[in-house]
Amino acid sequence: MLVRLLSLAAAALIVATPALAAKQGRLDGIARDYVRLTLEIGERDPGYVDAYYGPADWAAQAKAHPRDLAALKAETLRLEAAVKAVAPAKSSPIERRRRTFLAAQLKAAETRLDMLSGTRFSFEDEAKGLFAARPTLKPLGAYDPVLKKIDALVPGEGPLWSRVEAFHDRFVIPTDKLDAVMRAAIAECRRRTVAHVALPANETFTLEFVKNQPWSGYNWYKGNATSLIQVNTDFPIRISRAVDLGCHEGYPGHHVLNMLLEEKLAKGRGWIEFTVYPLFSPQSLIAEGSANFGIDLAFPGDERRAFEAGTLYPLAGLDPAQAGRYLELVRAVQALSGARFTIAADYLAGRIDKARALDLLQTYQLLSRPRAEQSLSFIDKYRSYVINYGLGQDMVRDHVDAAGPDPAARWKAMAAVISEPTVPADLTGGR
Repeated sequence: MLVRLLSLAAAALIVATPALAAKQGRLDGIARDYVRLTLEIGERDPGYVDAYYGPADWAAQAKAHPRDLAALKAETLRLEAAVKAVAPAKSSPIERRRRTFLAAQLKAAETRLDMLSGTRFSFEDEAKGLFAARPTLKPLGAYDPVLKKIDALVPGEGPLWSRVEAFHDRFVIPTDKLDAVMRAAIAECRRRTVAHVALPANETFTLEFVKNQPWSGYNWYKGNATSLIQVNTDFPIRISRAVDLGCHEGYPGHHVLNMLLEEKLAKGRGWIEFTVYPLFSPQSLIAEGSANFGIDLAFPGDERRAFEAGTLYPLAGLDPAQAGRYLELVRAVQALSGARFTIAADYLAGRIDKARALDLLQTYQLLSRPRAEQSLSFIDKYRSYVINYGLGQDMVRDHVDAAGPDPAARWKAMAAVISEPTVPADLTGGR
């Protein structure tokens, strides 16, 4: 105990060191300017700011007097230089990570401003600039063995996408049961998460069903541990999406990540930069990757099939005996996620036209034409953002897997990813 008390006293002395306090103060000033910069970029780029719960007058000022793109670019470069000038050597480990986080977010802002000003990047360079990770684009032929496996799961006549769609459609949640099924799934995702991660006592969410969106689900974080979770019903919702969306948008996904960043960093440390979330930034790779991997973390092994068959299928009025076979197909199709990167890269670069992109999405994502059109509309709007789901998931999985097989250690590793100033390089050890 004495050693522990001495360690705490020493840590307090280090925090009080004038040099470190000065570094913290400089980062605080940079962070304030970064938030204002982000809000003003959001006025020039609708949708850029995904969440904000900082001072209301800052948002009002940004709306009333946003600088033009050239001035915003100059401010971004100034802040990048200011962050670089904060020498990390004598900073605490968490302060060094804060500095790295700000640098990565500002690099993304610079890239986005260049894009808004007309600069065209390759798909890989755009992804690297915005999300601090460079995807590997495989030729589409690399996914043919996956298609062959799926073909064996749904044998029959006609195009493979048509057979897969027909099989999916046997597992649609009836409209009048959708709310009950979704709430049951979210509740189970939450139950499994809170067994390992402490959440704010006042946390809550609102669930809404919407239409006419390019995405299937969205979490709008409102601050104060509150989220609006929206589910798009443009197409019938299949039973597999209940757990997917419950974990991804809720627990331990976006709702939990945003709550923990607010509680631990924005409020706990007074780091104002965590009151704003620019969508086109490395923060999104962490957010989407952890939200996708959170599904498997919360439901390891056969636990997902057992929960769906025991709870969700009966609620939806579906045959639980088919749960295992359907989940096998769902997981097989997930192995095609990288093909979407290749199709998006070729389409955005103009190497293929819209019609060809839609054909390839049907072939390599196994979608009906209307669903392929929705997928392409997402690519049109969000571009290289698509890497965050597959690549981000793989990076988070590899990082958590390194903690070993013990569930407590894995959840601890996940909690650190979503509650600290994490950048993609933290997931790979800088590799």
